[in-house]
Amino acid sequence: MNIQGKVTSDHLNRLAYLYVRQSSLHQVHENRESTARQYDLKRRAQAMGWRIDQIVVIDEDLGLSGASASERNGFQRLVSEVGLGRVGLVMGLEVSRLARNSTDWHRLLEICALTDTLILDEDGIYDPSHFNDRLLLGLKGTMSEAELHVLHARLIGGQMNKARRGELWIRPPIGFIYDGDKKLVLDPDRQVQDTVRLLFETFHRTGSAERVVRHFATQGILWPRRIINGPRRGEVVFGSLDHSRVLQILHNPRYAGAYVYGRTRQRKVPTGGQCRYRRLPREEWKVFLPHSHPGYITWEEYEANQAKLLDNANGYGPDRKKSPPREGTALLQGLAICGLCGRRMTVRYYVRGGHPVPDYVCQRKGIEKAQPACQIIPGTGLDEAVAQVILEAVTPSSLEVALQVFEELRARRAEVDRIRRAQVERAREEAELAGRQFMMVQPENRLVADNLESRWNEKLAYLAQVEEEYRRFAKSKTRDLTADDKERIQALASDLPRVWKDPRTSARDRKRLLRLLIEDVTLVRDKMIQIKIRWKGGATTSLERPLPKNAADLFRTPPAIVEQIRTLATQETDRQIAQKLNAQDLRSGRGKAFTPRSVKAIRSTYGIESFHAHLRKAGWLSEVEMAKQLAVHPTTAHRFAREGILRALRANDKGELLFAPIAGPVPKAQPGKRLKNRPRHYQSISNMTNGV
Repeated sequence: MNIQGKVTSDHLNRLAYLYVRQSSLHQVHENRESTARQYDLKRRAQAMGWRIDQIVVIDEDLGLSGASASERNGFQRLVSEVGLGRVGLVMGLEVSRLARNSTDWHRLLEICALTDTLILDEDGIYDPSHFNDRLLLGLKGTMSEAELHVLHARLIGGQMNKARRGELWIRPPIGFIYDGDKKLVLDPDRQVQDTVRLLFETFHRTGSAERVVRHFATQGILWPRRIINGPRRGEVVFGSLDHSRVLQILHNPRYAGAYVYGRTRQRKVPTGGQCRYRRLPREEWKVFLPHSHPGYITWEEYEANQAKLLDNANGYGPDRKKSPPREGTALLQGLAICGLCGRRMTVRYYVRGGHPVPDYVCQRKGIEKAQPACQIIPGTGLDEAVAQVILEAVTPSSLEVALQVFEELRARRAEVDRIRRAQVERAREEAELAGRQFMMVQPENRLVADNLESRWNEKLAYLAQVEEEYRRFAKSKTRDLTADDKERIQALASDLPRVWKDPRTSARDRKRLLRLLIEDVTLVRDKMIQIKIRWKGGATTSLERPLPKNAADLFRTPPAIVEQIRTLATQETDRQIAQKLNAQDLRSGRGKAFTPRSVKAIRSTYGIESFHAHLRKAGWLSEVEMAKQLAVHPTTAHRFAREGILRALRANDKGELLFAPIAGPVPKAQPGKRLKNRPRHYQSISNMTNGV
């Protein structure tokens, strides 16, 4: 034995670990003497009897803080090797090099005491299993942690004192720079100033951050950005303006001439040690100095902007996985997914005929980039189609299959229940074993007893956890179906449609029923509306629906009636066509009876020639033209038509006559001779509707 009897041959047969650490990369580069002193501890180990090949240097934690062991892989490897009993000596220049956290330091001391491992620093060598050495090492660890706290408090105190005076340097937002006196002033670049002012003016005029982005995009205005790092540091570049950047600028009080500090609070998550930031209300800001530098807007304008943004936020929100059923009539509210971008679709209502009608809108990307909405799908007929699929799916045959699946799932749950019971039994056996080991330890071995007691407590806590999980599982376990239950489930196929269509069933209740069966619905608008329903079990159902008619198509005359008018127009007037269509109980696109005016409008829309135009195209002559051809007065030509000497038809609803071309001898006026004694060139056609 040597070194006061602490180093034994058993220690020399094991390895000696030298742990080297500096808190930051700056210290690694600048404080080289400290690093050299740490590496020089290898000579101390050689002097005590360790061979050079037995000395292991761990220096992979250089540049890392000793406040926590979560990110120090080298320290974790050291603790693991000590716990395995492979280490006889742990070396560090001082306690702070190994750990500045009492939890990590005392854990290392406990493990070193259990494995009979020595600890060496610049002041001497210690045996953690001895009370005096353990007490001294504990005091050194506490002092090291207190030193870190004092250093941190000094730094934070100086930083806060400088911030209270408004002199703490904070990176200026775009539109500001620091002058030679380290005062924050407006950017002398006129383009940058004008662009920032345009943003606030546009928001003041439109009252919407999304419209600000849209205005910049439509006008082709680029937003300035200042490069922070790299060879082009400080250079201003221009690019497109995003919605998030607009919100960031509108929420920044520095544009109102205020110096603020401590607007967020940092907290570490227990699992993983990650930092989370929470925005604090204005009353909890650590430093708030209004009118400390020039600004682009006044503080009153800033507060008005915040109130407007808060009011706008009531209509928007992040995409949620599934929103709760609400009172609206949209059946797929919270379940509709855009088939183009995969985002959740929101609902937009408008009133038609005094009733709210839903539209499913995918607008998240459009808001971010000031672009049109990804998809707008009318809900008219869509909800009815999905509801019909749901009602058809709940049939006696499908329920029978569901009962079989239920039996299969019950068998699987029984197997899972058996495995969970075995897990509980194993945890109980391990807890009992840990308890027996603790009871058998001798009272004077306090270090071993403390370790065994801690292990027993861990096993008991784990046992309580698995027992609680098993109780929750057993409570949620579905009971076996009785014959009465199966009859009631099969009767559901006939009861569900009646309940669904009952006017007393609210829209919220229908949505709840729907969510019991389906997971989500994917929608794609193309020539048809493509609908893909994903059921709770993972199966999918696809269907298509035609696009709903627009306003013009809703009031458009049916094509069959248009073709019928086209045929009748070759031999009848508008009034006669309307009478014939009404006699067949046909109605216009607006559901009204036909009139001569509506028939004329349809002919004009579809380019259908009137009866008068058809006759004129066939060569028929007007009354004046026929009188001129016969060299008689128009009244005489009219009399010839009435007596059957000439063939004539009433070509429109005004009674205007058109005469058929004369193919035979031309009739002449014979004054003094009775008309009944004159020769007739045409037989009078009495059965024609428009005949004279």
